[in-house]
Amino acid sequence: MKLMALMAVQPGMIVAENIYSFDNKLLVHKNTVLESMHLKKLNAYSIVAVPIKDAKDFATTHFEKLRLSEEFQKFERIYKNNLNIFKLLISNFIQKKSKISAESILQLHSNVRNSVKNGDQLLDMLYNMLPSEDDMTYAHCFNAGLISNVFGTWLCLSKNDIETLTLCGFLYDIGKIVMPVELIWKPDKLTEFEYNYMKTHTTIGYDLLKDSDLNIHVINSSLMHHERCDGSGYPAKLDDGQIDFFAKCIGIVDSYEAMTSARVYRSSMNPFQVIDNFEKTGYIKYCALIITPILEKIANNHLGSTVRLSDDTIGEVIMINKNALAFPMIKVGNQVLDLSVQKNVYIVNML
Repeated sequence: MKLMALMAVQPGMIVAENIYSFDNKLLVHKNTVLESMHLKKLNAYSIVAVPIKDAKDFATTHFEKLRLSEEFQKFERIYKNNLNIFKLLISNFIQKKSKISAESILQLHSNVRNSVKNGDQLLDMLYNMLPSEDDMTYAHCFNAGLISNVFGTWLCLSKNDIETLTLCGFLYDIGKIVMPVELIWKPDKLTEFEYNYMKTHTTIGYDLLKDSDLNIHVINSSLMHHERCDGSGYPAKLDDGQIDFFAKCIGIVDSYEAMTSARVYRSSMNPFQVIDNFEKTGYIKYCALIITPILEKIANNHLGSTVRLSDDTIGEVIMINKNALAFPMIKVGNQVLDLSVQKNVYIVNML
């Protein structure tokens, strides 16, 4: 709502609150679409300011409300400024062989992190960002660094290990930055040749970082973040005991960032769809000791959230099913639905 001088109000604007005269007579009802006769009436009663609905008043979803908030707009400015600095640092490293300063990367993280209340809010802000085609690869790396810090906190790692994991997140996919953008972000299925070429970003990234003085876990993560605990990953098909712990964490971060970030060719998955994707294969491919607390935290963060279900009903998440995190208990009116039992109904978006 905004209070506008009567002289600036135009027909077609919508009244945000009831308008009363000085002797408490109701002149115009809330939600009235103003016409010329209303404006003449208000002028006759010497009303000088009118409460008018603005864009925030028409927002119905969490996405709309958040993006219109001053908090988000402040975050977006700080995020974009620091993303641009990140792009410059990485470009100079790749093209001019400039040294990558761990301290500079961590400072970028602090700049963005300090613009929000906590890690949960940071993830919410990132989830509601819109993609820019010019920045997609850099933004993917930048987001992963921010997410890695949050996940490291959730995993109760030490301060030093959280910093290491954060650096891993910012730098693990550096190999993709030197690959063709049209290949990395191709909306259609890759050909076998394209897929095999794309997979070389792990070795390209390793070659870029291996002679730097960065922490060995950062270098390992660039090479191993697509290795999987069941031996199905690449480039070396390592098994659980051969994969660097930090690379295991980054593999989860990488998948989470990809699923929760909107792309020009698709929208982001909602948190419960993300959990469902992980639950289907995650406990085989990813380390259960790492992924379990992360998925539980994501699910519990959305207790009390309003959601739209696949049958178009609106409900509230009232309980998380520990053995089926993607299918919580939903209150719809006076009825409670257990989505772990009624799997023909599922959450399609957050409101």
